[in-house]
Amino acid sequence: MENKNITLGEFIINKQSDFAYSSGELSRLMNSIRLAAKVVSQKVNQAGLVDIMGVIGKENIQGEQQQKLDVFANDIFIQTLTNREIVCGIGSEENDDFITICGADGKNNNKYVVLIDPLDGSSNIDVNVSVGTIFSIYRRISEIGTPVTAEDFLQQGIHQVAAGYVIYGSSTMLVYTTGNGVNGFTLNPTMGTFFLSHPNIEIPANGSIFSVNEGNLDQFDKGVKEYVAYCKNDMDKKSYSGRYIGSLVADIHRNMLKGGIYMYPGTVLKPNGKLRLLYECNPIAMIIEQAGGKATDGKQRILEIEPTELHQRVPIFCGSKNMVDKLEHYLN
Repeated sequence: MENKNITLGEFIINKQSDFAYSSGELSRLMNSIRLAAKVVSQKVNQAGLVDIMGVIGKENIQGEQQQKLDVFANDIFIQTLTNREIVCGIGSEENDDFITICGADGKNNNKYVVLIDPLDGSSNIDVNVSVGTIFSIYRRISEIGTPVTAEDFLQQGIHQVAAGYVIYGSSTMLVYTTGNGVNGFTLNPTMGTFFLSHPNIEIPANGSIFSVNEGNLDQFDKGVKEYVAYCKNDMDKKSYSGRYIGSLVADIHRNMLKGGIYMYPGTVLKPNGKLRLLYECNPIAMIIEQAGGKATDGKQRILEIEPTELHQRVPIFCGSKNMVDKLEHYLN
């Protein structure tokens, strides 16, 4: 069992051998994400005291109203990653296009690109509901020293070298994987340090929670409706509970620890669902699979979907393996 007194920084150094091709760059990248998360956590915890709540009056590329904290978190993560000169490109849910990072000579010899949802669930911040950050890291495929291209970001999820999320709730936790299991770290606000609190997270194969926005039930496909009915009618004499927060990171985090299935299907009005493949679904799917769970769009494994655009949306069903298997029985 891992030593729970170990800090995130120490853990990253100790596990550096998990990073394929790494010469320390990916470790520095993870440390930068850790730093930015601490800054955002502090601001989230002050949201009721400072003028940081509410909408900013602009829409992002998805046509969604940007919250003040969306913009703040986006700026913090971009500035932290850019100033430390450890990535060659950044894709953010809040930006229309990816950001190319070059030095004064117009070149960048760094190996990694980051895709990020800086503040998932930010519309809930005004009512003190948990929100989060989701991130995904890929090794670039374009030639080192040249500007990044769209192809560096439009990679299948199976090519992620690391993925994680930060949940800003009653405590701030950073959960991540490099393809060798999932570990969670809780921020000690007094010391400003993340400590290992949830080593080797494994999602139970069977769960008792189904998470879906039943307000859209009439617009779901027949198979999804039947699966929800199965959960509610307790056909196998199990005890299922409907739990839906509406903040992706919060719903996923609960199901990771307690066992359950999260569903955001396509609807009549939005056949591709709402969640973004690159910023939300791929990193969440990698974490879920590394914890022993399963993630699908209803037809194929999330991590094997071939991305076609930066802000592509896909349906997602993920969580406890046996629950996702049961869902697929109804879908098929």
